[in-house]
Amino acid sequence: MITRAPRIVSLLPSATEIVCALGLADSLVGVTHECDYPRGIERKAQLTASRMTHQSMSSAEIDHAVRAQLDGHGCIYELDTDRLRSLAPDLILTQQLCEVCAVSYRTVERAARRLDGNVTIISLEPATIADVLGNIVTVGEVTGRRAEADALVDRLRARIDALAGLMSRITHRPRTLVLEWLEPPFAPGHWVLEQVELAGGHPGLGAAGAPSRITTAEEITAYAPEVIVLAPCGFSASDTFRQLPRARLPAGWPELTAVRDGNVWAVDATSYFSRPGPRLVDGAEILARIVHPEVAGLPEQRHAQRVPPELMRL
Repeated sequence: MITRAPRIVSLLPSATEIVCALGLADSLVGVTHECDYPRGIERKAQLTASRMTHQSMSSAEIDHAVRAQLDGHGCIYELDTDRLRSLAPDLILTQQLCEVCAVSYRTVERAARRLDGNVTIISLEPATIADVLGNIVTVGEVTGRRAEADALVDRLRARIDALAGLMSRITHRPRTLVLEWLEPPFAPGHWVLEQVELAGGHPGLGAAGAPSRITTAEEITAYAPEVIVLAPCGFSASDTFRQLPRARLPAGWPELTAVRDGNVWAVDATSYFSRPGPRLVDGAEILARIVHPEVAGLPEQRHAQRVPPELMRL
């Protein structure tokens, strides 16, 4: 454990959120180009850059570019190793879970060897909501903020329990499909299916705790979702709306119950579903408002928006 105020570099937006939630924002000396929460954190030194952008590329183009990079053993992200060295961190928070989500662990290890003095590298590898809560405790322990971490975890667990209590009233769990990518369509994985379960939905595609995976039109049709939530990894709702006219959705889309009933939603995935941090609980609460508005109330527009039929390319 670091006994003085540490100099922290976070190479994960979710880790940045955890650090700040523990009251250590002033200790952050470096973050990623994707770190945008809490407000103002983007003014910290940014140590990464992406080789692609969803602002100009379609969903299919991004998928192809990512696969081409990784299949060729390349990197999607660049790390400014010279700037990292100048910041002289005591602690680097990173991950090995997904090379699509952040700078590769091997790159971080190589960069750390060039640093002067001792630096601790912590790799956060959450696959479930319980793992996320465990990561909060881990960061608290290594930074001398265990009490704050325990208090935060207690508050999050209380909200989870409250949501479970609210959903104990429901008599029907609608078949709920959260798509983690548009083209090709990705069925959800990791903690997202737990969010659906907490929200009173039936998570029928994907596997909890496992990576998201490509699904097919046949699988989606067989599942017959009553609710569809578009949550492409790293996208806001506005990003999804911008991408939809260029994305070819699975065959049979117009005949799906959720589409016919106007129950297709776009959410702020980057804030509430893609990042394994404290706001995953917010995501479950938002899903509850989508899936069970009769119990939880309708979602706020800034959290979720119905998708107009004319935006869905069929």
